[in-house]
Amino acid sequence: MRIPRSLLDQVVAHALRDAPDECCGLLAVRDDIVVGVHELENVLQGPKVFGFELGGRSYPRAMLAIDDEDAEAGVLYHSHTRSAPYPSQTDINFGRDPQRLPGVEWLIIGTKGAEPEVRSYLIAEDGEVTEVAVDVLDD
Repeated sequence: MRIPRSLLDQVVAHALRDAPDECCGLLAVRDDIVVGVHELENVLQGPKVFGFELGGRSYPRAMLAIDDEDAEAGVLYHSHTRSAPYPSQTDINFGRDPQRLPGVEWLIIGTKGAEPEVRSYLIAEDGEVTEVAVDVLDD
């Protein structure tokens, strides 16, 4: 994934702002470069809730906006507030579901430590997880 610093900063700010709840969103990608950040509503919130669920009207609106940008929903992002930024079993089950967003990259922002940690992955239909590089571009 190639992402301009300002857009990555926007994603990290979203994760920090929503903590201790997990945030979620989509990144619009054109020509293998992130061109837009679309924050989504996480309908799973509360002190004893772990995870995220795309819901409300934010998801279809984001998909329309990404289409208007002549881009693709190439990256799903979310935060892990209580664990390392590595796909959980729930993430893997979601990522391998062909009815959801197959083939997208998964950017996870870990907010548990002193500094946010950002990592990205591909989740195959068989559940195999492969880490991919996050190339941060100067604006």
